[in-house]
Amino acid sequence: MSLPDLLGPGRLTVVPGAANALTARIIEDCGFECVYVTGAGIANTHLGVPDIGLLTSTELLTHVAAIRGAVDLPLIVDADTGFGNQLNVRRTVRDLERAGADAIQLEDQTFPKRCGHFAGKSVVPTAEMAAKIRAAVDARRDEETLIVARTDARAVTNLDDAIARANAYRAAGADILFVEAPISEAEIETIAARVAGPKILNLVIGGVTPLVSPERLRELGFSLVLHANLPLLAAVRGMQEALGALRADALADAPLATWSERQRLVRRAEFEELEARYRTDTEEP
Repeated sequence: MSLPDLLGPGRLTVVPGAANALTARIIEDCGFECVYVTGAGIANTHLGVPDIGLLTSTELLTHVAAIRGAVDLPLIVDADTGFGNQLNVRRTVRDLERAGADAIQLEDQTFPKRCGHFAGKSVVPTAEMAAKIRAAVDARRDEETLIVARTDARAVTNLDDAIARANAYRAAGADILFVEAPISEAEIETIAARVAGPKILNLVIGGVTPLVSPERLRELGFSLVLHANLPLLAAVRGMQEALGALRADALADAPLATWSERQRLVRRAEFEELEARYRTDTEEP
């Protein structure tokens, strides 16, 4: 199903985050309909650094291309602030669209950005972000490539400003709006009531936004709910437990996938079939 199809009225899609191709494949294998390519997750796993704007556009593109090669699901790609000004945004959109993004998320933080649930953020003027959105819309080759406009103003100014910014970004051409880091269910309800069109809510385990059930978010009119960091948190805990068991000489108690499950997820059997198909007989008669 295409991403525009997932945004139909009365529908809510739960979107887990992936920092690499294997995670994306597990998300697909578990029956989800969309993948969020998380910049924070790539920064954490690829560089071992926090989400503070250290990821480059080239590193992001490499990961998006690998994930697109691994799964057929729609990809919503976190492109941070677009890696520069309006002209940089044009190039970012063209490059990510070519790499396989179905939606490209841009945010109105100043550079270097910070995780939306960190303190110490700042935002650019509304007009500057609106110009970036117009540049992104102009740059896309396919009208089904969607532009997601995220505002981090809730934590910088106030909720009213964040809502006003989101609606201004809609007027500039954004297809999906994303008000980051509301701090209560009442604020989530206010966003739902005052921000028009398809909307995203980001539920970060350990973040400032309360966890709300998918059914309630559907009732409120949200189209997408992100769980961008959940697979990564699960992977970190799993690695810690397994390595702790190894260090304690208790490997039998480690929470491990089986060898065959790992090979199934990376589709080893398909590659063996391809090897057999293209094998040549190199022996001399």
